Amino acid sequence: MSKNAIKALETLKLNELAKKYPSIPPHAIPKPKYSDKNANSLTKCIIDFIQLNGFQAERVNSMGRQVDRRKTVKDVLGRTRTVGSVEWIKGTSTKGTADISATILGISVKIEVKCKATGDNYQSNDQKAYQKKIEQAGGVYLIARDFQGFFNWFNEFVKPR
Repeated sequence: MSKNAIKALETLKLNELAKKYPSIPPHAIPKPKYSDKNANSLTKCIIDFIQLNGFQAERVNSMGRQVDRRKTVKDVLGRTRTVGSVEWIKGTSTKGTADISATILGISVKIEVKCKATGDNYQSNDQKAYQKKIEQAGGVYLIARDFQGFFNWFNEFVKPR
């Protein structure tokens, strides 16, 4: 169950906030709230947890961007019209790239978020090819389905050998 892992994350974040704002009494600091009920929330949990443990992590935006070429004009009769269109420009990232890029203990770690709660379970062919390239290069590729699973993996990965 993710509740224990999320509680540990909330405690880490609360401790960081207490250090950041020493003049505020601990009971007055709002308790951080985390969830892994959707992909965005799970991504935030993972990134914050990695960073709170002193490592580097960032979200990778591979969506591209929307360009709005619409203009609002008045025609000769004084009516307001919108002309033009909205178009989508493809992103420049590698096809199949993971949602999170991190460096943990000096090792490149790529994390694909597939939220169990929303039923997002399958990798695309591009994601499978990307995973193969990362692993062939000596990096680590992980599919995170919930925060408890990631939490368990992380603690095992950073455990002294």
